[in-house]
Amino acid sequence: MQLEMIDWAFIVGFFAISLAIGVIVSRQAGKSSAEFFLSGRNMPWWLLGFSMVATTFAADTPLFVTNVVRKNGVAGNWEWWAFLLTGMLTVFVYAKLWRRSGITTDIEFYEIRYSGKPAAFLRGFRALYLGVFFNVVVMANVTLAAIKIGHVMLGLSPMQTILAASSVAVCFSAMGGLRGVLLTDFLLFIVAMIGAIGAAIVALKHPDIGSLSQLLSHESVRAKMDIWPAFDASTDAGRDTLITLLIVPLAVQWWATWYPGAEPGGGGYIAQRMLAAKDERHAIGATLFFNVAHYALRPWPWIIVALASLVVFPDLATLQEAYPNMPADKVDHDLAYPAMLALLPHGLLGLVVASLIAAYMSTISTHLNWGSSYVVNDFWQRFIRPQASQKELVRVGRVSTVLMMVLAATLALYLESALQGFKILLQIGAGTGLIFILRWFWWRINPYSEITAMAVSFVFAFGVEAYLAKLPADSPDRLADWEKFVLGVGVTTLAWIVVTYITPADSEQQLRSFYRRIRPGGPGWKRVLDRAAADGEAIPSDSDGAGIGIGIVCMLAGCVGVYSTLFATGYWLYGESTTAMILTLVAAVAAGFLIAMWGKLGTRESDSATSATS
Repeated sequence: MQLEMIDWAFIVGFFAISLAIGVIVSRQAGKSSAEFFLSGRNMPWWLLGFSMVATTFAADTPLFVTNVVRKNGVAGNWEWWAFLLTGMLTVFVYAKLWRRSGITTDIEFYEIRYSGKPAAFLRGFRALYLGVFFNVVVMANVTLAAIKIGHVMLGLSPMQTILAASSVAVCFSAMGGLRGVLLTDFLLFIVAMIGAIGAAIVALKHPDIGSLSQLLSHESVRAKMDIWPAFDASTDAGRDTLITLLIVPLAVQWWATWYPGAEPGGGGYIAQRMLAAKDERHAIGATLFFNVAHYALRPWPWIIVALASLVVFPDLATLQEAYPNMPADKVDHDLAYPAMLALLPHGLLGLVVASLIAAYMSTISTHLNWGSSYVVNDFWQRFIRPQASQKELVRVGRVSTVLMMVLAATLALYLESALQGFKILLQIGAGTGLIFILRWFWWRINPYSEITAMAVSFVFAFGVEAYLAKLPADSPDRLADWEKFVLGVGVTTLAWIVVTYITPADSEQQLRSFYRRIRPGGPGWKRVLDRAAADGEAIPSDSDGAGIGIGIVCMLAGCVGVYSTLFATGYWLYGESTTAMILTLVAAVAAGFLIAMWGKLGTRESDSATSATS
């Protein structure tokens, strides 16, 4: 594909603005590790919310959605739509607790919640396990998408794409720190959304389609339009589809697995943004904005393009024919998204290429900054050089940024599709999620619980894959993805619960210190509070006046509101006005309820970092 001058103007202009922001904030970011990783803990909710949603708007996300829609229809998106339950739980229960902790990274949590050498080991190991291993897998998945986009839209080889994309992302991330990421993310999200909407509009004008109504009436599309999976229990395929796309995600997946950006109880770069907020209200506002934008605002432009691709490129053979130089192991249904973008007119083509670069840079820069914060704060400073100067810590952060990008780029060459990477991460994290939810509210959970869950889920995931790889493709002993996932959740959960009861609890001093600092409330700390009272150390049970129950009610209302908005948008597009109007009204009622409840969330406006240490 040949880009014209107007296309290059958009691309070069985008790069110039992004790099200018990095250069402008580089001096401020280099002053200290707190500035580099948390922007001085003074960021407003709207900027943090834009950054969260821009980060999840990765270059691989529209490719992932396209893959899902082409294989399982619109209803296939329940594989990730179910994570809204996790997100809303984080908004109304955990966001204020994270901000109240006053820590630098979510990994630092381990040594304020647990005690002794096991807590220190867990902090150091998780810093490398999540900050390097998991983080590299996520970035590799995003880079794989960049490889496919670069080949289809610019004719670049995988190595050329990696060198170009990663070098820009690394330079930007190493210069500006989190402040640079946040400021640029605001621009990136706007550009990316304009590009996605523009791509959907142009896709509908393709000669083989003509309009939205013609697309939705096309024979190849009608079977893929249902928002809900088909409730067909009469066939094995129908039961598997229902279980895979709806029952397992809504009943198990959202609380049982750890996945970047949708961690039960919050974590990762979502926690990093909450910790950088001005106060608890800003932390809640940021995560609420993120979940609304992530689930209700963004999906439909991608879905429209994916449905259009079924008409233009109905199968893998047509994609391979259109791009014969694409390596065979990289040709999957997710290739249809960049293939559709390649049909855009000049001008819009440049804007969309810039938007995809924006999406890539936003996600990679966030993951590099977040991962290096673990390496610096929770490994290097904690275990290697406790007396390291601030300049040394920033330098280590910048070096680790480069090394992680090299590892991610290398792994990207061996992955095949965005959906493949998604399933790998789900399976590795299966069974660990419940710990991240309960550890704030149940005193008995200890570091051995987390170590067990992490080890068992990892060994089980790779052990099962190794066993199944030896079986013939038609063997009756082979397991479906949902069966492997549920089995992994069951084995891992049972293992860590048993270990929790047979290993010693944390020290009484540590448990009381944690409760005083966080004040999580709930019945799970009653025994600790009773023992403290008996020792003459009465601890208020819930100084907020806001119980877990209020948070859960708001969580449910938030889910109803966002799901109603998501589905209402779809039904408006489908022309089903009555259903769309009902869902719109439901969304409005849910929003009104949350506004009325906002003042009852029990947040503190003072700086939690100060209060926690006073």
